[in-house]
Amino acid sequence: MNRINVGIIGVSGYTGLELVKMLLQHPIFNLTYCANTEGGASLSELHPVLSGVCDLLVDKVDLERAAQSCELMFLALPHKTAMNTAKGLLERGVRVVDLSADYRLSRENYEAFYCEHEDVENLEHAVYSIPELHGRVAQGARLIANPGCHVTASLMALAPFLDRIDTKSPIFIDSKTGVSGAGKSPSSTVHYVNVNDNIHCYNIIKHRHATEIEQHASSLCAREIRVTFVPSLVPMTRGMLACVYATLTSECDPLEVMEAFYASKPFVRIRTAPPHTKMTAGTNFADVYAARHGNALVAMCAIDNLMRGASSQALVNANIMMGLDETMGIPKIAYVP
Repeated sequence: MNRINVGIIGVSGYTGLELVKMLLQHPIFNLTYCANTEGGASLSELHPVLSGVCDLLVDKVDLERAAQSCELMFLALPHKTAMNTAKGLLERGVRVVDLSADYRLSRENYEAFYCEHEDVENLEHAVYSIPELHGRVAQGARLIANPGCHVTASLMALAPFLDRIDTKSPIFIDSKTGVSGAGKSPSSTVHYVNVNDNIHCYNIIKHRHATEIEQHASSLCAREIRVTFVPSLVPMTRGMLACVYATLTSECDPLEVMEAFYASKPFVRIRTAPPHTKMTAGTNFADVYAARHGNALVAMCAIDNLMRGASSQALVNANIMMGLDETMGIPKIAYVP
């Protein structure tokens, strides 16, 4: 099969680095273009871990040059910046996998939590894809809205039970994330002295990812789903554990439900005990578990927030977009110990 030239805009951050590491090993995708807002450096200067591995020059974002270099572009950019860049690339015939929030929500929901949407035309055609929940819907797409980490972990815990839970009773989601989820830019929130030996909740109930969970859970089951979402920052570099609490409406063995729902899904592992985030570090695996107490359901999903919650899921979606096997070039061995 012929190689496919791909690029990354927003290569300076953690998710950009994870994409580089995977693309350098990919049998079909050929990394030919990298860019950020400044340019003028090599990948190994931006990310010293790549010294002696890849010295590809990092360009200052130039959409014409990007379109001449690539058939497919990954965008690891902040919201609003991403939509403006995606629009220009799509106009030039480049396919886009966007890791920001810009194409994940309806216009109404997006503008309620972010800003005015400046690419409504493409928003209407963006494909939202968690492959285990949406199949190969991304195949042939021009624009993929790659889901975020909290939403991926929460939906993968919740989805098997959407037709078995009481939607009139509260659905609570407690999602804990490592500090890398806050990005590379330093701030007081992620300062060592604030994170070390500390756990704190943030944006409880009103977090904008709650709306993303509700919108896409509702679309999966054709019923209105409302959740109470509480995210927490925990003192670890990477990893995420989402715990969903709901009320069952029928008798079932929760693990059997999960096993049937995720049968033959290569990146989902059904655990017989609560999952550990370390077991998924550096991989695209989602480790899931569920139990019940009477009619009370507890469902869990552990992922690597940088990988399954961003970069490796983006690469799986790109594989599907281009008609490839979804597992191609995707890491499966965790960073342990």
